[in-house]
Amino acid sequence: MTVSQYALDMADKVEAFVREIVIPYERDPRRDHHNAPMDEMVFELREKARAAGVLTPHIKPDGSHLTQVDTAAILIKSGLSPLGPLACNTNAPDEGNMYLLGHVGSPETKERFLKPLHEGRARSAFFMTEPAEDGGAGADPSMLKTTCRQDGNHWVINGRKCFITGAEGAKVGIILAKSDEGACMFLVDLPNPAIRIEHVPNTIDNSMPGGHATIQIDNLRLPADQMLGEAGEGFKYAQVRLSPARLSHCMRWLGACIRAQEIATDYANRREAFGKVLIEHEGVGFMLAENMIDLKQCELMIDWCAGVLDTGSLGTVESSMAKVAVSEALMRIADRCVQVMGGTGVTDKTIVEQVFREVRAFRIYDGPTEVHKWSLAKKIKRNWKTANGL
Repeated sequence: MTVSQYALDMADKVEAFVREIVIPYERDPRRDHHNAPMDEMVFELREKARAAGVLTPHIKPDGSHLTQVDTAAILIKSGLSPLGPLACNTNAPDEGNMYLLGHVGSPETKERFLKPLHEGRARSAFFMTEPAEDGGAGADPSMLKTTCRQDGNHWVINGRKCFITGAEGAKVGIILAKSDEGACMFLVDLPNPAIRIEHVPNTIDNSMPGGHATIQIDNLRLPADQMLGEAGEGFKYAQVRLSPARLSHCMRWLGACIRAQEIATDYANRREAFGKVLIEHEGVGFMLAENMIDLKQCELMIDWCAGVLDTGSLGTVESSMAKVAVSEALMRIADRCVQVMGGTGVTDKTIVEQVFREVRAFRIYDGPTEVHKWSLAKKIKRNWKTANGL
């Protein structure tokens, strides 16, 4: 599939906005203890994105989502700064939550919960992962411990969640819990007194407002009409969100690594050592060349997977392959950029060291590399058995 002219034009506008308006904010002193952007700064940037016509650029004014191929062209450009997705409202988890609500939500649900997200006036959180010490769901969602039970025309939810990105300061929550019928999803206005933030750990990444909180849910009562879809269909809805959101991460962090490569290239062409600029030393020049190859491979993998999703397929296998290939390649790219820049590469003089940290976390988020490989290996075995009539 080819990228539409609409998406190409929007991608150009997004890139200009990120480079001219957003990047200067990378030095803004408004940071919390975790060094994440504060909501004050995020919403300031979003007002500027609104004025520039690049707020929520992957969704058309009529509410329709662009194809995944078109989305990739835009989200890669928004990722040129770690602040870009926040400014343009293409960030996780909001982008994935908007996609889910857009595909599963009722008209009433969209008006109440999706509209403020679409307009960039609220942040959201997706409550799925649970603490390992509780034996809860992580990479294996079937281990879900959070419960929900029906009580008249309400549902009562209890459980603990962890690594809930953006929960602190979010206005909209999507909670995954299990009932006798199976997994269920619920929508909730935040904050809510029944949902308590236990703590927000310091993590290696720091691009997400609100961090990755641990949450206690005690007797949360929600009207039945705040269930998303039907009881027992929660895992089905999670699959609707999963592959596109996984691929969106690849898009955004590819943009960040493109920028890191630009910075490292500029450094290598200016810094002299042993009688010549660094890029003329084979050890340095080859690292940048290898990055060039990896960047193109990432772009092609994203485009391939996006094309599969655009056929209507869930793309579970393809998105697993893309997530592994892209996250591992981006890690190599970011690591080489740090290495090319030497001591400067591990300082906050540029965003290269932040990109390195963010991409390292990405190898775990949305499924660790090893889990995806294990899942793919199971499919290989199933296909072999089928081919051999076993």
